[in-house]
Amino acid sequence: MPARTGGGWGSVSVYLWVALGSALGGMARYGCSGLVAARYGEQFPWGTLVVNVVGSLVIGFFAASAGHAGWLGDPTVDLFVTVGVCGGYTTFSSFSLQTLNLARDGEWSGVVANIVLSVVLCFISVVLGVLGARALLGSGGA
Repeated sequence: MPARTGGGWGSVSVYLWVALGSALGGMARYGCSGLVAARYGEQFPWGTLVVNVVGSLVIGFFAASAGHAGWLGDPTVDLFVTVGVCGGYTTFSSFSLQTLNLARDGEWSGVVANIVLSVVLCFISVVLGVLGARALLGSGGA
């Protein structure tokens, strides 16, 4: 995540960009999770899993692209995407609650599957995001 130091972070416009990103990320999360749940059902939280994996891929890409020239290296764009969009989009709070609900229902295989799949696939996705950015932009970054 970009450092929160320097002149730009304190400006109102940066906060507005982060707020806009958060709103867009939240709407995207709601839509994507709903589409996946409608397609695959709600017995297992597939929608939340997909959102977390995609969000990890995107945040990995932008973390690796920080410091590059152009819009990808713009600190405001980085904050808009990583803090705003990804912060509004990823759903680990939902993940935690849904895992607890699986446990309360005695669905222990679902608990283990949700934890393992979420952590492993999100880690792989953030690595792929970093590698993708490095392949497109050159080495450096996260």
